[in-house]
Amino acid sequence: MSLLLLRPLLPPRAIAALAVARSRGMKVYTKTGDKGTSQLFSGERRPKDDAVFQALGDTDELNAQIGVAVEQARLVNNDILPQRLEQIQSRLFDLGACVATPLTTASQSKQKRTGTFDDANVAQLEQWIDEMDLELPPLKCFILPSGGGLASTHLHVARAVCRRAERSVVPLVAAGDVEGVVQRYLNRLSDFLFVSARFAAVREGKEETKWVNQNIKPVKKAAEEKEEA
Repeated sequence: MSLLLLRPLLPPRAIAALAVARSRGMKVYTKTGDKGTSQLFSGERRPKDDAVFQALGDTDELNAQIGVAVEQARLVNNDILPQRLEQIQSRLFDLGACVATPLTTASQSKQKRTGTFDDANVAQLEQWIDEMDLELPPLKCFILPSGGGLASTHLHVARAVCRRAERSVVPLVAAGDVEGVVQRYLNRLSDFLFVSARFAAVREGKEETKWVNQNIKPVKKAAEEKEEA
């Protein structure tokens, strides 16, 4: 497994140690996963389709999608979102380290080395949501995940991936392998990404695309049909 793929699985100290080893001649590929298994930070090997790796893969995809949104936000000189999103990307690495260290099988020493991931991270998201929401027009109907510019659209994609990552984590929390704060963080992060998508649209001066319910006729058209009848 390459150092790049190990990043979501390992805490910062372990990543640094691997980087040093690589600088001393360690190859990017190890071939240890060629038989369909991979190693957790705890040292335990599991099949690559294990629930833990599913959650880690979804979290990694989420991080990458947020990265696309960061670059799009920079292109339109959005001065707030890139900084906040990059902080979130770092927190997702921390979250991945927790997921890669199952509480039911990892030793106490391994758990301590992953560091802490607490509700302060959730509170930070809530603060940012409240701040951005003050600049947004009231949401009076459903909006489509399009029409607000590329940064906004990519944030909507990230929101959808975040929901999937949250669903992947739910059974791990239920099994006692992961702390509930991880699930809470992903739940709040999807809210943050939704508000961020709207915020990006406003900052670009784009108008959000409203959902049109085909079963509800516009008032004017309904009145005309009534007169014709």
